[in-house]
Amino acid sequence: MDELGSVPWPPEPIRTERLVLRRPEARDRAAFVELLASPQVHTYLGGPRPRDEVERELSGAPEQWPGSFAVELDGSMIGHVLLRRATGHRRPAAAGKADLGYLFLPRAWGRGYAAEACAAALGWLAGVLPGEPVVLTTQSANAASMRLAAKLGFTEVERFEAWGSEQWLGMRSPVTPSG
Repeated sequence: MDELGSVPWPPEPIRTERLVLRRPEARDRAAFVELLASPQVHTYLGGPRPRDEVERELSGAPEQWPGSFAVELDGSMIGHVLLRRATGHRRPAAAGKADLGYLFLPRAWGRGYAAEACAAALGWLAGVLPGEPVVLTTQSANAASMRLAAKLGFTEVERFEAWGSEQWLGMRSPVTPSG
């Protein structure tokens, strides 16, 4: 797989205190449509896509590629965490590194679910690809994503203009065992 080398996929579901991270399934289709068509979710992502377009493109089960996790709370998908190889990135500092992305339904915002899910996904990545640096890009105006990036241990590499707004690129250095 191009995204993360030869990582075995899918892994066993990752369980946190409140969440389950698992590969996307057909039952998640409606939540994916909602994520991709939501004006709130896409405030800092260039705007939502038309719902009918999303419905057509997601005619079956969501794609199941390595590093793509549906985030489940009490049996229902509330978000999506994606770890993929940063290829064709606008910034040389990000090229070739693992890139963390996430989307959560507005009803799940403000409860720490994104931090919990992203930390679990990063922990999984550290287990399958030890020493892998990870990048994250967000609009600097997205205060919640900026707080999450800091909480997850990302530090600023640079700011740049793209899509008509200032973007923030952060990197999380690999955690190395001490001893």
